[in-house]
Amino acid sequence: MIGNSIIKLNGVDIFQQSHLVLSNVNLHVDKGDFVWLIGSTGSGKSSLLKVIYGDLGIKAGTGHACGYELSKLASRDVPYLRRKLGIVFQDFQLLTDRSIEQNLLFVMRATGWKDKKLIAERTLDVLEKVGLRSKLKKMPHELSGGEQQRVVIARALLNNPEIILADEPTGNLDPETSEEIVLLLKQISQSGTAVLIATHDYHIIRTFPSRIIKCEGGKVLEDAVI
Repeated sequence: MIGNSIIKLNGVDIFQQSHLVLSNVNLHVDKGDFVWLIGSTGSGKSSLLKVIYGDLGIKAGTGHACGYELSKLASRDVPYLRRKLGIVFQDFQLLTDRSIEQNLLFVMRATGWKDKKLIAERTLDVLEKVGLRSKLKKMPHELSGGEQQRVVIARALLNNPEIILADEPTGNLDPETSEEIVLLLKQISQSGTAVLIATHDYHIIRTFPSRIIKCEGGKVLEDAVI
């Protein structure tokens, strides 16, 4: 890691196939930051997130994420980078045929957890953090949309990530539930895990004012305003 920076991009060009989506991107996210990422559909928000979690390569410039140099990231390193990132999507992506406990167990086994006692303790710990300890044995369809998104956040916390990347995490939720989810993410950032939220919801940004990054016209504007 460079200094206190968890994410640091300098002069990065971001391509989707041969199409230049964002050029000369400079960006930093530090430990415990809470940052909004805005921009119209097609402005490059998702592409920027994909660079950070190793799904898109860097062709120009330098980039670091959670101690990894993105321009030199080998495919075998991507799973290790992603253990240091928590990723939260709009559509939950929970395994619908497994209980909440089994959903978390699946991720932990996939990322190298073996000790059953530690697995059980960590499962309860992350569910406690999101206020769902009592839902351990429930199936996803038995939970509300807001509760399912809390499970997704719990899943993202399993490996003590340095940053959570949330792509439209309130897109399928009503306004009141959306505020609860963002408040939870805000609390997580205050405990030291950086949070970067891509959103179209300007109401929620005004409710929880914080630093804003904007994708616009092929550029990334740090410290933008709405």
